[in-house]
Amino acid sequence: MIRLILVGILLLLSLTFFLQNQEQEVTLRYFFGLAAATTYIYKPILSAFAIGLLVASILLFPPWIRGRIELRRKTRALQEAEADLERLRQSMGKVLHTPAKQGTREIAEELQDE
Repeated sequence: MIRLILVGILLLLSLTFFLQNQEQEVTLRYFFGLAAATTYIYKPILSAFAIGLLVASILLFPPWIRGRIELRRKTRALQEAEADLERLRQSMGKVLHTPAKQGTREIAEELQDE
């Protein structure tokens, strides 16, 4: 949630900057002065901002996917462990409620106390 708020503030500040600098022109010189172009200053800045967002999203996408896969794997393992625990509890309940030798009953009661 905090990231979303910070991104919103950054976008709002960027938009304000772009709107305030619409009328200023800049000359862009490309590679060793072979070409030059005049454009409004907000266009190269907006382009650089958009390219930065694109590069950041491309770099962060694989770790995000890996995290989702790992979370799904661990959730499945947790569900299996909980099912095993429930089966063990049910089997312990059956052992405690069936008539058995005195020694086995004492062991089952000790296990239940733990």
